[in-house]
Amino acid sequence: MNTTISMESLEKFEKNFDANRANAMAMNAVAANGVNASAKNYETERKTTFDFSISLEQGKITNQKKSGRCWMFAALNCLRFQVIKKLNLETFELSQNYTLFYDKLEKSNYFLESILKTLDEPTDGRLIAHLLSMPLNDGGQWDMLTAIVSKYGLVPKGAMPETFSSSATGEMVSYMTEKLREYACILRKAHKEGKTDAELRAMKDEMMQTVYNMLCICLGKPPKTFDFEYRDKDKNFHRDLNLTPQAFYEKYIGLNLDAYISIINAPTEDKPYYRSYSVEYLGNVLEGRQVKYVNLPIEELKKAAIAQMQDGEPVWFGSDVGQRSCREGIMDLDIYGVDGLFGTTFGMNKAERLEYSQSLMTHAMVFQGVNLDEDGKPNRWRVENSWGEDAGKDGYYVMSDRWFDEYTYQIVVNKKYLPKEALEAYDSEPIMLKPWDPMGSLA
Repeated sequence: MNTTISMESLEKFEKNFDANRANAMAMNAVAANGVNASAKNYETERKTTFDFSISLEQGKITNQKKSGRCWMFAALNCLRFQVIKKLNLETFELSQNYTLFYDKLEKSNYFLESILKTLDEPTDGRLIAHLLSMPLNDGGQWDMLTAIVSKYGLVPKGAMPETFSSSATGEMVSYMTEKLREYACILRKAHKEGKTDAELRAMKDEMMQTVYNMLCICLGKPPKTFDFEYRDKDKNFHRDLNLTPQAFYEKYIGLNLDAYISIINAPTEDKPYYRSYSVEYLGNVLEGRQVKYVNLPIEELKKAAIAQMQDGEPVWFGSDVGQRSCREGIMDLDIYGVDGLFGTTFGMNKAERLEYSQSLMTHAMVFQGVNLDEDGKPNRWRVENSWGEDAGKDGYYVMSDRWFDEYTYQIVVNKKYLPKEALEAYDSEPIMLKPWDPMGSLA
């Protein structure tokens, strides 16, 4: 039984490689251009069109820059749609820095509370290792954004503009992560020394003051009130003075966020369809809305998304954007001919990719349209990204329907677009998934 790579094996590998002339051509192409550029499928690129039978009008494309706030940008892009439509604006942005501030503040509190909840867990155990791995991740979920909005409201971008640290979060997150891990160490040591729960929580309150200070220094202080001034498409000027963030949301957006729920497609054996799920130790606002989904067949996700867009409203979604997609704005299973390039096939299905860590939700965007064929079936989807106008076609991507099947994992829709069976499942007591379950990934 061969357990090592012998010299004879190496000679055989080389001989077999050289026997196929295509290998030398592939090697030369990849050496000069890289894998994806060498495997780019010209036919797929040529036949992709950016026209759609249903296409919603949105403002200028947004840009999350060097931050992992896609879930936040996508959600705020859905909500700004209401403002643009209601006020007859050319374009408009909500402050992503405002929601970032409170997300980081709440995540810090959530992390420290999780540490206090797990004081007797071993440091080298999987749970503590997981909690310590990314205590202040930029990523998030739709339910986490709604928790922020419900508690703190929203403000226009002008009321709390971007800063260096909001547009490039790496430095801030690095130092705050270091501080939170230090605080975890301090709290756990204090527990071992016999400190009471009251004493530990008093320590935590002092820690949160430092967290707040760091956020203010990096992001600025969030406004308590502000003046809202704007000019509409007809060049009429408007002014609304001394608004609170909560009052702004109610007056200019007004959506009942409780009516919008997450539906997922996770076709693995451990997650039966028409059941609700949540994830242990996943959230930001401790007292806020629980992260919760109902798992449905992929066709149900499509039906609900189409119905909501037919009624003129965009759809938040999460997917694995790094799979079979290109910067030119095409998300298609055939965009790269890597099977032919490497002389092999990549044959895992969606469930297997989830189970074997090959795929999970990595990025959130917005459906702003879909193309329905003569039979009313979708064949491509219009995607609003948050990577600026230079990505895709003026910031928009095209997703093939087959790509939707394989790499789209979550959408958020109004409950009214879902069948009774799905709503009853969502309202049931959720099955709690482990913190490291792939469906607990943050976009």
